[in-house]
Amino acid sequence: MSEQHPTPQWFTPSGGTTTAPRHDAAGAPTAPMPYTSSTPPPPMGPVGPLGQPLPQPEPKPAKRRGAGQLTAVAVLAALLASGGTAAAAHYWPQDAATTTASTTALGSTAAAPVKQGTASAPDWTATASVVSPSVVSITATSGQGGGQGSGVIIDTSGHVLTNNHVVAGADKLTVTLSDGRTYDAEVRGTDPSTDLAVITVKNAPSDLAPVAIGDSDKIAVGDPVMAVGNPLGLAGTVTTGIVSALNRPVTTEAESEGSQTDPNGQAQSSGETVVTNAIQTSAAINPGNSGGALVNASGQLIGINSAIASLGSSSGGQSGSIGIGFAIPVNEATAIAKQLIDSGTATHAYLGVTPQDGTASDGSATRAGAEVTSVGDGTPAAKAGLEVGDVIVAVNGERVESADALVGHVREKSTGDEVTLTVLRDGKSIEIKATLAAKPSTNG
Repeated sequence: MSEQHPTPQWFTPSGGTTTAPRHDAAGAPTAPMPYTSSTPPPPMGPVGPLGQPLPQPEPKPAKRRGAGQLTAVAVLAALLASGGTAAAAHYWPQDAATTTASTTALGSTAAAPVKQGTASAPDWTATASVVSPSVVSITATSGQGGGQGSGVIIDTSGHVLTNNHVVAGADKLTVTLSDGRTYDAEVRGTDPSTDLAVITVKNAPSDLAPVAIGDSDKIAVGDPVMAVGNPLGLAGTVTTGIVSALNRPVTTEAESEGSQTDPNGQAQSSGETVVTNAIQTSAAINPGNSGGALVNASGQLIGINSAIASLGSSSGGQSGSIGIGFAIPVNEATAIAKQLIDSGTATHAYLGVTPQDGTASDGSATRAGAEVTSVGDGTPAAKAGLEVGDVIVAVNGERVESADALVGHVREKSTGDEVTLTVLRDGKSIEIKATLAAKPSTNG
């Protein structure tokens, strides 16, 4: 007899649970909407390999689970104590109607710093020696405690790219380079909706080693990769694996300027949902790896490590890697980083529909996708001709099998990008082109 799938429960940083939300305007969550038994829940995101927490009170024993029981992908977020971070940018900025292209140049001048002789058997020693100087350990403290995470040097001016949840709520930040030198740092800008942040090393030395920037659009399932970071406070740790999947929708709650702190020193979410079309990897990622580098064999950055899936923990504490880790694609991460460096805030692409998980007929077959439940007046979706009842099953030829997947695809694009939507309508497949825009500012 087949087993029924229960309504998924997402673990929140404060220990509560929520059901999967419905998303408004392909980005903003509305009222919770349980998944059906035919729709397995997507993995949860960036509350995973986050900052390693400092010692905390002994947790209360949790109810024992069977060894094979898979909880709804737990996000192991080492979220930090209360307090504000500078220039936090929400998903819908106050003035997002217009944007300007960034001229900030990121990364080293070496296109591919490591030349591998055999693609099937990379020399990981060579890759590690090149990449490790570009990865730092971040310590964030506040009046409630602190934690540790990782970051990636992206230019010679002292800018370090990391996860927002590594620095959210911190009163003091320090950065330790691979050679042991430690410097104070400050937040340049944060973007809770993508779980990304840029911090600046104060009085940065002249010999910083920016990472080489790769192209996440050119990676493929099966490619060898290396994760570099500060798991469990063990700086300079490298692990290897492969790209296990691409465009994997990963969701979690964002940390923002107003985050509160529970008795265990973990920040409580403000409720904004982070949705990422993540790179899934088998390289071991653990608490403290958040904000660290995922690189290819050539030593190029292809992602920012941000989350892991977990079977759960019978002790109620954080679990480690089970070979399912997630990284924010570098193309999305650097686009946000440039905006944060330039202005301290980031704007985001907007389609203008409210999607929910749905299915539609495709000839004699049935396909899952993002069903449009409303179309905003004057939005890119309305101008393109999307209609209520349409089921979007692909964006630029990449499959969309859920509302979260559509949100992830839209969020990784930039304002002004043209996308081709594959839509099922009345049993037929059609293609609709839409030009994404920034959501206009609204009152209230």
